[in-house]
Amino acid sequence: MSKVVTFGEIMLRLAPDGYLRFNQVDHFQATYGGGEANVAVSLANYGLEAEFVTKLPTHDIGQAAINDLRRYGVETKHIARGGERVGIYFLEKGASQRPSKVIYDRAHSSISTATIADFNWDEIFEGAQWFHFTGITPALGDDAAAICLEACKAAKARGVKVSCDLNYRKKLWTREKAGEVMASLMEYVNVCIANEEDAADVFGIHAADTDVTKGEVNHEGYKDVAKQLKDRFGFEYVAITLRESISASDNNWAAMLYNGEDFFFSKKYAVRIVDRVGGGDSFGGGLIYSLVNNYEPQEAIEFAVAASCLKHTIEGDFNRVSVAEVQALAGGDGSGRVQR
Repeated sequence: MSKVVTFGEIMLRLAPDGYLRFNQVDHFQATYGGGEANVAVSLANYGLEAEFVTKLPTHDIGQAAINDLRRYGVETKHIARGGERVGIYFLEKGASQRPSKVIYDRAHSSISTATIADFNWDEIFEGAQWFHFTGITPALGDDAAAICLEACKAAKARGVKVSCDLNYRKKLWTREKAGEVMASLMEYVNVCIANEEDAADVFGIHAADTDVTKGEVNHEGYKDVAKQLKDRFGFEYVAITLRESISASDNNWAAMLYNGEDFFFSKKYAVRIVDRVGGGDSFGGGLIYSLVNNYEPQEAIEFAVAASCLKHTIEGDFNRVSVAEVQALAGGDGSGRVQR
């Protein structure tokens, strides 16, 4: 069984019920989630050996986050303990023309206090085939960026494949800082996952004739973005998600995979959104699963997009679906008929 290691921050998510606004509620639903943790849960659900690495406090909330990962079969034995708090994010889900809203309360969380000495990557990568992180993690501070670099170097030394979802977050760092730090990490990355905004914000690479606010996607523009990314950093694969935002409730969803020779476009899904947080992570999880299992490029991108399509229908950060469910949708069964 293939082993995949992910590294990042898991956060406590507090959200009003349904589509209520922050100023309407007197209680919040509490769940856990975070980019790399979400990927680990997806992979564990697909039957891979998935391990999540982070730093969490020793108190009950830190332990609750670990317990939540364990219930899905995610390995947590190399999580460092220490610090005083679990990061929090508040989510108000949008509907129709009202966008979703996220408010972060993550300053001074345990992961931001982590140092290189907290993690023995040679031990963590024992038996591993793949390592995944996102651009969110090095944005948490210089120490977090240094840990990511140390992990990438250790992965490369052991022949472990590395994937990175660029995931630019303007609330965490500037475009200039992101471009500088992420460029230093990209030389170790085999598979780059991005969208049109990430490529532009982090590396100044723009998709021609595309306006994400108008739901317009130009395939030729994305081909150029993928080619520029590969030419600059030498990735084995570049995956770009193609989201056409009709409204907060309705998106068209597809993706492209580039292997340096050919461009592979998935089918496009019209998605009625239940919860889009974690949608990109579920795509990453699906792509990693398919590449670890040596899927052909077209089959790999279809699996990843179908996995992410299903995630948009599920409450919470985690994608609670099986390989069989993803394969059924990728194979053309998107009717939503009752399964009896």
